[in-house]
Amino acid sequence: MKIGFVGLGNMGGPMAANLVKAGHEVQGYDPVAPCPEGVTQAASAAGAAMRAEVVITMLPNGAILRSVADEIIPAMAAGAVLCDCSTVDVASARAVAEQAREAGLGALDAPVSGGVGGASAGTLTFMVGGSDASFASVRPLFEVMGQKAVHCGTPGAGQAAKICNNMILGATMAVTCEAFALADKLGLDRARMFDVVSTSSGHSWSMNAYCPAPGVGPQSPADNDYKPGFAAELMLKDLRLSQQAAEAVDADTPMGARAMALYEAFVEQEDGRGRDFSALLPRFAARGRGPTG
Repeated sequence: MKIGFVGLGNMGGPMAANLVKAGHEVQGYDPVAPCPEGVTQAASAAGAAMRAEVVITMLPNGAILRSVADEIIPAMAAGAVLCDCSTVDVASARAVAEQAREAGLGALDAPVSGGVGGASAGTLTFMVGGSDASFASVRPLFEVMGQKAVHCGTPGAGQAAKICNNMILGATMAVTCEAFALADKLGLDRARMFDVVSTSSGHSWSMNAYCPAPGVGPQSPADNDYKPGFAAELMLKDLRLSQQAAEAVDADTPMGARAMALYEAFVEQEDGRGRDFSALLPRFAARGRGPTG
């Protein structure tokens, strides 16, 4: 396929590189990041989109997505598909999908799970919203860049799935870190706690696959001084999106709101920026109960 790729940073760069390795012709654009080997550098986002059968975007937020969509949609060939892999608000995803539809284009919102490691290894999971036809046309690319693509429904459904998933992830990581800090103060060995919880009803991805305690369980960022696999500020972004969505549809999400408040304090008032989202563990370990826990 002829593919345009806009946004070649920590996630987009490896994704584009994997498409090239699979034999696809990729023309890319990023205002800052260099093109990976084998990706042809375009002079602009619109230039990357011209003559492409599929244009993939991986961008920081909904406002930038809307701005880039304004630039690339007029440049895209009729019948091409715009596939946005960013994590953005549901309203922006739906607005861009409608803009593409009015221009005679297909559109997918396809945020990812799996982080930079998954992008490099080609093991991402895609949560996809859009039409059956658009999903079918882009599916071969999802299979190159990832290990699973789930068609979640109509435009915006992919973003909804990502937001709900990451609200669960943020809350479960926070309470996992709290539990290890509590175990420390109760005199319970961390490795023994892991052995119990990872095979009991308290098990979760945060505990079993991404344990926040150094030297316990499988390798994780905790074993690398909490250098980010998934940065705390990115978790904060996703939790804010979850609460923005909850407010928009009048959903009661107290645990999601509390997780957002914890990560806001960690990132904006403490030392969480630039650290992995599991670095809440040393934060809790160093604190007493205080007036609010």
